[in-house]
Amino acid sequence: MRDLPTAGTPSDGPAESIRSAPPAESFLPAAPIGPVEAPAPPVTEPPSPGRRRISGAVWAALAIVYVVWGSTYLGIAVVIETMPAFLSAGGRFVLAGLILAALVAWRQGPAALRLTRAQLGSVTLLGLMLLLGGNGLVVLAETAIPSGLAALLVAVVPAWVVVLRRCSGERPGLGAYGGVLFGLVGLVVLTMPGLSGDIRLWGVVAVLGATISWSVGSFASARIPMPANPFAASAYEMIAGGIGCALVGFGRGEHRGFVFDDVSTSSWIALGYLVVFGSLVAFTAYAWLLHSAPLSLVATYAYVNPVVAVLLGAVFLQEELTWSIAVGGAIVVAGVCLIVTTERRR
Repeated sequence: MRDLPTAGTPSDGPAESIRSAPPAESFLPAAPIGPVEAPAPPVTEPPSPGRRRISGAVWAALAIVYVVWGSTYLGIAVVIETMPAFLSAGGRFVLAGLILAALVAWRQGPAALRLTRAQLGSVTLLGLMLLLGGNGLVVLAETAIPSGLAALLVAVVPAWVVVLRRCSGERPGLGAYGGVLFGLVGLVVLTMPGLSGDIRLWGVVAVLGATISWSVGSFASARIPMPANPFAASAYEMIAGGIGCALVGFGRGEHRGFVFDDVSTSSWIALGYLVVFGSLVAFTAYAWLLHSAPLSLVATYAYVNPVVAVLLGAVFLQEELTWSIAVGGAIVVAGVCLIVTTERRR
């Protein structure tokens, strides 16, 4: 979504523990960005009850997801000023996925890209749910609503995951339920301008659909067969999601009347930023975190990204900070904070 934040979501039980899949060997060029490092080796002394040792690589990857994904809402808004929504998203993800796959093969050998038929089905499903259903719908929605509002609506993802966990038989705890209630109240406040006609309601609905798609994909990611190499998995997901976005774009007729010469320089620069940082760097960091860190910690991006997005939208796009965005956004972020805090204590 922009690059929807969104599989890092609160979860205890099996999905909460640090993933058993070994991290991939670093393959990115110099200037390490966090996920290029392997996690610190296990400590010889047992950690204190209820605590896990979090490596510096995890914190660096979190910082990337915090800042870069928050800024991608702005990048999307600039891209779709002169580019079609789904076609631009499709080109972005396919290009980023191919680059990532080439880097994996270069540094680790073609064998690192091998996967079983079941794993291929899994990464294809996740690519469609996270990048077509998630990011693609957010890109479309930003043609109708401010980027900051889109980011605040996306922040409700952890609340949906709590609902999914409860439906699967887990018991997230009273704090998590309280966070869901906060999130729903915040959604009502954020949606009010659409009900009154001040903004296009279909844009709000599209983002809510994106959050559900991202949440289901996030919830499923720990429960289906996936490649052991998170970077290879990320590459396949981006390619699958990008192809899906492109097919939807052609199906919507976005190619009709589109002329490359009409694309502005700022849109090309923003698209390049989204490919390199939003998709290649941040999405890869996110995929690595799903294998290497507790989901409750990864989920903290959900209340940092909206703040970054709203500030950037106000500064660079002169988006108005209305009372509904301020109040509703604060309620949603408070709900997400309550969910994550509850999960970390559990």
